Amino acid sequence: MKLLAITSSPNGIAHTYMAAENLQKAADKLGITIKVETQGSIGVENQFTEEDIREADGIIIAADKTVDKSRFIGKRLLVTGVQEGIRQPEALINTMIRGEAPVYQGHSEEDVPAEKAAASGKPQNSFYRHLMSGVSYMIPFIVVGGLLIAIALSIGGEPTPGGLQIPEDSFWKTIEQLGAAAFTFMVPVLAGFIAFSIADRPGLAPGIIGGYIAANGSFYGSEAGAGFIGGIIAGFLAGYVALWIKNWKVPKVIHPIMPIIIIPVLASLIVGLAFIYLLGGPVAQVFVSLTNWLSGMQGTSSILLALILGAMISFDMGGPVNKVAFMFGSAMIAEGNYGIMGPIAVAICVPPIGLGLATFLFKRKFHETERESGKAAFTMGLFGITEGAIPFASQDPLRVIPSIMVGSMAGSVIAMLGGVGDRVAHGGPIVAVLGAIDNVFMFFVAVIVGAIVTALMIKLLKKDQIEQQLAVAGESIGTVSPASGTPVQTNDFNNPTEAAEASELPRANGISEQKQRPIRKLTDIISLDLIDTSLSASTRDGVIDEMISKLEAQEVLTSGAAFREAIMRREQESSTGIGMNVAVPHGKSDAVLSPRVAFGISREGVDWNSADGTPAKLIFMIAVPAENKGNEHLKILQMLSRKLMDDSFRDQLLHAETKQEVIGLLEQIQ
Repeated sequence: MKLLAITSSPNGIAHTYMAAENLQKAADKLGITIKVETQGSIGVENQFTEEDIREADGIIIAADKTVDKSRFIGKRLLVTGVQEGIRQPEALINTMIRGEAPVYQGHSEEDVPAEKAAASGKPQNSFYRHLMSGVSYMIPFIVVGGLLIAIALSIGGEPTPGGLQIPEDSFWKTIEQLGAAAFTFMVPVLAGFIAFSIADRPGLAPGIIGGYIAANGSFYGSEAGAGFIGGIIAGFLAGYVALWIKNWKVPKVIHPIMPIIIIPVLASLIVGLAFIYLLGGPVAQVFVSLTNWLSGMQGTSSILLALILGAMISFDMGGPVNKVAFMFGSAMIAEGNYGIMGPIAVAICVPPIGLGLATFLFKRKFHETERESGKAAFTMGLFGITEGAIPFASQDPLRVIPSIMVGSMAGSVIAMLGGVGDRVAHGGPIVAVLGAIDNVFMFFVAVIVGAIVTALMIKLLKKDQIEQQLAVAGESIGTVSPASGTPVQTNDFNNPTEAAEASELPRANGISEQKQRPIRKLTDIISLDLIDTSLSASTRDGVIDEMISKLEAQEVLTSGAAFREAIMRREQESSTGIGMNVAVPHGKSDAVLSPRVAFGISREGVDWNSADGTPAKLIFMIAVPAENKGNEHLKILQMLSRKLMDDSFRDQLLHAETKQEVIGLLEQIQ
């Protein structure tokens, strides 16, 4: 039997490679041929070829993040978490041997991203997932359409009593028409990809056709179409009708034509006729009434609307509440009402810009990693990416979310009162630069005031912070992604080909100062003087102090106390005891001059609150400079994670009597 496996963890460091190593060992023990593809922070390694997949009897995916399964249609596929790959590799392989894994047939309702389910503890909401699929494909059309129209008006438009108009014989009239053409795809694409998310390819055509009918009231005798509300209804209707037909029991001879003829034709007929004779008129009337109500808002009611939109946009920063408000503004653009998207465009950029400003003005309120994220968040805000605020909200939601909501609401109200309009479904100063904003001066006033209010709210609500490291036990040291709020690697580790930064640093083991060479193996960052084969301390904290003293003695640290603080903060978040008698305490600090690893053996073992309850006997202490630019030490850590899965290797380390024996064993990690 030949199996394939994929391992991947959220951070893509140790657990990815530990699962890979254990699956390989289990397969060797059971006499099974296996090839393991790792999808780690450095990228995909040991990637499958078409021949590998063709010859495979089954595939195991042990991952806590999304893995593309489209390569494995028709193959037995077992999907589980990365922890099962580490702890139960033999059970996973035996499941494949017994033929109990189902044959993967492609996209289905059960095909939910693993990391979503793992993060929430329950399946991801399918309605939201399908809706967001449609929205993600729709957005490029409305952005292209809005920007082309805005550029055409700003360059080729001429003032008239009715506003800017482009002469019919002008080149810019053609550009405007291209933009208008892009807009016509908005609702059909929304509906089409909602249906695609539900029923895969057979749902795409019925969804697009249903969306087109929903957007064109002429099909059902209405002067106006059903807009994006009708598009959403058409998409879900088409998707579930196509899925229903897809599950019909039909003769095998008909199977080949089901997805290309029978399902699309029948689903299109059902959805089209339902909209023409039943749904189109009522939905269009609701949409028209809603549009008229919004267009007629004046005075107090318009302020209330701005407050609601500002709060919705910033509440979940790109989530479902945000998207409802965003889609509302986008639909108003298509109806020629730009005054709704104007306040939304301000609210979109206020959270990241405001938080970026706060990190500049009130540094004591943020960890060092947050201050670095503040620069990225500020930049993202300039380009209208609200998700730049997520790292801050995920760490302190009770203080950050109210702060950005108040700031966005303030900015939205100013924009509404100032008559700010936006002709493109996007936000941030970038749209003003491209000429899509009406009343640019008030737009920037609204953004600046909203950002300042956000920063002041942060100063009022948020407590002063001490430095923290954001990492998980057994994973490398990381920071937080501005777009998603999940731990990722910092710039220390992003570029696999980047050489370690050359700098004048003291070297351990008596080597004179010289430019640090690229790290190719573990022994490049460990020396005899950083090894202790018989630690004397009997507690975790005592071992940590003992090993830090070795780093201090070799002039690796400028301050042992500062580095200890980083180590202990990391331990407070979660234990670095990864089990199997191994602990990997680690810290990233300005007190570290260059990457180093200290290693110690505790013959009796110390309680490290390890995942499997075993005492820590093999302790690797990793010291990383806060501003280190290389990532070679990350590769070494990956190799170390793999090697530590080898029972015989750990046993040899445990029984090593001399430093020379230890260094000889560690030489194997390269």
